[in-house]
Amino acid sequence: MLFSQYCVCRSLPFVIFFTSFSTSNSIDYSMPISIQQISYIHPDKEVLFSDLNFSINKGQRLGLVGNNGCGKSTLLQIIAGQSAPSSGIVVKPEDIYYIPQHFGQYDSLTIAQALRIDLKQQALHDILAGDASVENFNILNEDWNIEERSTASLDSWGLREFALSYPINLLSGGEKTRVFLAGIEIHNPSVVLMDEPTNHLDLSGRQRLYSWVEKCRSTLLVVSHDRTLLNLLPEICELDKHQITYYGGNYEFYKEQKTMMQQALQQRIDEKEKAIKLAHKIARETAERRDKQNVRGEKANIKKGIPRIMLNALQNKSEQSTSKLSSIHQEKTEKLANERNQLRSSLSPATALKTDFSRSPLHTGKILLTAEDINFSYQSEHLLWHSPISFQVKSGDRITIEGNNGSGKTTLLKLITGQLQPCTGSLTKAKFTYIYLNQEYSIIDDCKSILEQAYAFNIRNLPGHELKTILNRYLFPATVWDKSCQKLSGGEKMRLAFCSLMISNNTPDLFILDEPTNNLDIQSIEIITSTIKNYTGTVIAISHDSYFIKEIGIEQRILLE
Repeated sequence: MLFSQYCVCRSLPFVIFFTSFSTSNSIDYSMPISIQQISYIHPDKEVLFSDLNFSINKGQRLGLVGNNGCGKSTLLQIIAGQSAPSSGIVVKPEDIYYIPQHFGQYDSLTIAQALRIDLKQQALHDILAGDASVENFNILNEDWNIEERSTASLDSWGLREFALSYPINLLSGGEKTRVFLAGIEIHNPSVVLMDEPTNHLDLSGRQRLYSWVEKCRSTLLVVSHDRTLLNLLPEICELDKHQITYYGGNYEFYKEQKTMMQQALQQRIDEKEKAIKLAHKIARETAERRDKQNVRGEKANIKKGIPRIMLNALQNKSEQSTSKLSSIHQEKTEKLANERNQLRSSLSPATALKTDFSRSPLHTGKILLTAEDINFSYQSEHLLWHSPISFQVKSGDRITIEGNNGSGKTTLLKLITGQLQPCTGSLTKAKFTYIYLNQEYSIIDDCKSILEQAYAFNIRNLPGHELKTILNRYLFPATVWDKSCQKLSGGEKMRLAFCSLMISNNTPDLFILDEPTNNLDIQSIEIITSTIKNYTGTVIAISHDSYFIKEIGIEQRILLE
């Protein structure tokens, strides 16, 4: 990746932080992707990003990260030719293959049409039926085994049962993703763009994708919050409004460098705070000394018998001098405060956010739940699991529930929480409190504003100023208190959920997590990871995010088949 301005960090083997502003108007047309002065402005005039410059070398495999709303998906759509930039130039090959985050636009198509092989397929059928027109041969372009290759590729992604004529709208989210991943092998493109490819994939699908990425020889640009996937990519780029920052390493390397940068930034902020306090102290002491000097001078002048008119003139001169000195100190203090505020604006919000749930009152090892040979059926003639399930949950346990899509993971959580009752076997439970956090963060009431949500959880009757202090601590300043919860992003809902629990002082005995990292940006995932990791109670989690599972200290597994 090429940029025009850069600095190399000392003591680091290969990390370069680049600005996106270029002093050169040249474009390297030998690069698979070359972008210059790209800007995108929403119809409402909001600038998503501006003046971005970068190029991607042949064979580079890059992860693109950034907070939700910074424009990662839009940038991919621009590179793919799905959207037009407000300004700037994009040079790219014709055979870019793009896997979008959402597939709704394909719901009226068949698999063959979505993969853009339907015309070849029809031409092949027409030729075999006797229509040997030049047009059919041109469309087929000697690709006589197009159907065999396509079927084999779908099969390799676990889609053997679906014909090329199968409607896309009848597929699950994970199946749609697999269809488009299969298309890579069918088209063999030189450049592949992926936008959150693991969002709907189950564990087996993710493992298949990870294996493909490790072997990939195409130029690859991936937008993802999946830290396992990002760790397989040798280079990470971070997008914000005015720049792309490049890190010569995988996600772990990126995270390490970001932490170092944030710590250095916090240190500079602390130094500015100290300087401001010192400036206030010096200004106060200087003013006190000047007041004492003025009083002593006035008394001395009176003793000398200086006329009143002269005393008034001397007093005015002294006041002007004091005012000038005070103005100098004020300007210095304001300058320091402005510098501190600029540094604070560059500080990651996650750095300032600390969640701290108190310890569960239950003693470690207390049996909370015992399941013996349980099974469930939504239809009386068909049991959900091939074999009955037995397990025990004790206080302090960290358990994950694993299984492919449709294996009944969420159903098991509903059995654990009492929303459903098993059809066979027994399920005994002790008395305990729990919080159920799913990917929609349904403890948030979409009909309320942020402030109303906070007051709804204020069961301790905290004074208004304390409640608002907690809101600010969770990165909800007064300017957003009237915002509807319905309009919050996944990351904002996650923060508000934890904020609500802190307001109510409601530390549960058990956290139940159902795909809690879906649709969150990296920053929000790091927040929830840190929160659950530091929580001392019991955790039961469903997650296809193996990095998250590892980080929160999962020790036991319940496998559903």
